[in-house]
Amino acid sequence: MGGGARELAGYLAALAGWVAGLAAAVLPQWRQSSYAGDAIITAVGLHEGLWMSCAAQSTGQVQCRLHDSLLSLEVHIQTCRALMVISLLLGFFGIIVSVVGMKCTKVGEEDPVTKSRIAVAGGVLFVLSGLCTLAAVSLYATQVTYEFFRESTIPIHTRFLHGCCVVLASSSCLLHLVQKYIPSHLKPRDLLSLVAAATSPIVT
Repeated sequence: MGGGARELAGYLAALAGWVAGLAAAVLPQWRQSSYAGDAIITAVGLHEGLWMSCAAQSTGQVQCRLHDSLLSLEVHIQTCRALMVISLLLGFFGIIVSVVGMKCTKVGEEDPVTKSRIAVAGGVLFVLSGLCTLAAVSLYATQVTYEFFRESTIPIHTRFLHGCCVVLASSSCLLHLVQKYIPSHLKPRDLLSLVAAATSPIVT
């Protein structure tokens, strides 16, 4: 394969990558989640992107809504937006510069050395464009992963009495329980019995 054919193949690959980046920036499939109620017919698929959020119901109906305000968005979405816009701009200029620098075109300089340097500049722009896209996708994926594991660490079902006194092992928790849930007419011996029963392991 000659030098011109390699340049053309590289240019087409870079162009395809730029088109893919454009599609990724527009589509709302950056984050996907689903919710199913008591019946399958109420299942809803939620899709969130950089520019809009969509809800797809199991009946086939899809509703999309653009993000209301730039200032109300989370920081990572604003950052990813900026990175994707910069990526698309760099790729656009890379497309133009690469066309000028390719050997198979008669645009611009006729000097082979100058055209080679222009082609290298176009390639550098494509590389920077790809790095911006990679940074945006990595940042968004990191945020989604962080939120997923943060939410999964929150306990959902706990036994209030046993969980508060045994898991937390807090004296202030015991005092709160004594003041709120234990009648004042009980004797100290009865209070000790209740506390011992609360802190003892639950036998199933």
